[in-house]
Amino acid sequence: MCGITGWISFDRELSAQTTALDAMTETMACRGPDDRGTWIQGHAALGHRRLAIIDLPGGRQPMSVDTPHGTVALVYSGETYNFTELRRELTGRGHRLTTQSDTEVVLHGYLEWGEDIAERLNGMYAFAVWDGRRDKLVMIRDRMGIKPFYYYPTPDGVLFGSEPKAILAHPLATARVAADGLRELFTMVKTPGHAVWDGMAEVEPGTVVTVDRAGIDRRAYWQLETRPHTDDRDTTIATVRSLLDDIVRRQLVADVPRCTLLSGGLDSSAMTAIAARRLGEQGEKVRSFAVDFVGQADHFVADDLRGTPDTPFVHDVARTAHTEHQDIVLDAQTLADPDVRAKVVRARDLPAGLGDMDASLYLLFRAIRDQSTVALSGESADEVFGGYQQFFDEEARAAATFPWLVRFGRHFGEDAEILRPGLLDTLDLDGYIADGYRTAVAGIVRLDGESDFEYRMRQICHLHLTRFVRILLDRKDRASMAVGLEVRVPFCDHRLVDYVYNTPWALKSFDGREKSLLREATADLLPRSVYDRVKSPYPSTQDPKYAVALQDQAKDLLSRTTHPVFDLVDRDRLHRVAHRETAVSSQAGRRGLERALDLALWLDLYRPEITLD
Repeated sequence: MCGITGWISFDRELSAQTTALDAMTETMACRGPDDRGTWIQGHAALGHRRLAIIDLPGGRQPMSVDTPHGTVALVYSGETYNFTELRRELTGRGHRLTTQSDTEVVLHGYLEWGEDIAERLNGMYAFAVWDGRRDKLVMIRDRMGIKPFYYYPTPDGVLFGSEPKAILAHPLATARVAADGLRELFTMVKTPGHAVWDGMAEVEPGTVVTVDRAGIDRRAYWQLETRPHTDDRDTTIATVRSLLDDIVRRQLVADVPRCTLLSGGLDSSAMTAIAARRLGEQGEKVRSFAVDFVGQADHFVADDLRGTPDTPFVHDVARTAHTEHQDIVLDAQTLADPDVRAKVVRARDLPAGLGDMDASLYLLFRAIRDQSTVALSGESADEVFGGYQQFFDEEARAAATFPWLVRFGRHFGEDAEILRPGLLDTLDLDGYIADGYRTAVAGIVRLDGESDFEYRMRQICHLHLTRFVRILLDRKDRASMAVGLEVRVPFCDHRLVDYVYNTPWALKSFDGREKSLLREATADLLPRSVYDRVKSPYPSTQDPKYAVALQDQAKDLLSRTTHPVFDLVDRDRLHRVAHRETAVSSQAGRRGLERALDLALWLDLYRPEITLD
């Protein structure tokens, strides 16, 4: 999987700049615990940390090829699932490949096709090529934005890295967050290209960014496109199943132990069952893992987000698919541990404010890493197939805003808001969201003859696939790579996304339920309990001891009267929530505490310069 970083400077020779490059590279050590490498030549310096997955001895990086007109060097993070076919094509065209790694295939693919290599790749990837023949840097990111990729223009070039921390380690980068960065941080919306850190940008999904002496150029090589869907229901269901079978088959390829993340929902259950059938044909069993909380299954209380606990459904799938299953059971003390919170904030580079849902994901991945190096996840199936409650919520459908914000606002309410009123006035988050929404829907193409309702549902699907899912993919990547675990996401395969996006909503919900196509495409593999289960989001602890621990930590924070967090957080409101004796055990009551604690820790760890001008 790996972490990449680099520095391009057209006005200087970088051969002596090893200290800066090493500092950038070492920030990626968690992403690549197995090996490290650097490469410097002329105006280019590249760094790499490796998590070895395929061709363990042969995939070392940076990888380069000397040509008569200059050296071409590559740093690559991710997986190319069709590298075997591409390797065959390249060798047929005369390329001599000496390893079995997908990295070498991508490098020679660039030599053969240039930037157009991006359109030939099936996978999750972020990679940078220094083309010494043209003194040009080429940065390419996968279509859905599964792998993170950031860059920071400098007066004479650019810095880049898998994560902001790699860039911030360089003396030319300033850890500054301006008003727009705070707006991005405090809204549950992902603006394409926005990195929160001032002066930094994100390589957008499905985009090629090139840097040469003339400047920086960006072009999209892929985006969601509106096309007619002509297949009938049975053909559509069969096509979805065929695609899923092929996708899971490809994503099970690895030279290290693999497993699946199993929540007992339709998405992870279908993916796990397909993987179990595939490996079963080879005489292997799937290992599956699920997160749970002490006492949750026995004392679960339904709310408007989660109607059922996961564990009974997880166990039904494990029995049906004959997986080697393990529950990772977490207690309140571990979830609230400030050391765990620090690891999560460092992993994200930002105070996400999702509290126990971030902590439990990190702890789940850490436990899995002791036994597996690759995990398959059901992430993004809700965005692809229409699984969230807001897809069926009339108020969310009708609102001229991002639909998930309607649901979240209803669930969390005012208890989640702990920012200073003056700061809120300055930031005008409602205006920022409204501007972002108008931009997001402006480019969504309507199919000829598409009804108003179908077009509205197309918009909602598009918003989830281009705004919401990227938040979750980044969360998944950062938490997993912080412990050196590669998490693959079969439902993000662009062939499946393209196909299902263009199926009419009437077909996506033909039985009046969420994810109708996925349910029927995998019905033969699912226990009846999962087939009938209503969507339940990622779990959250209900243990009141967790909320008490948050309150104690918030009281300690309040005692630090000069802490810079109170430039952002309303001290009086935080005091009221920290000392409240009732209703703090709910997510609505806890959200403000989690946000304040994350913010304070982020300020301590990163010491960002906050500017509101």
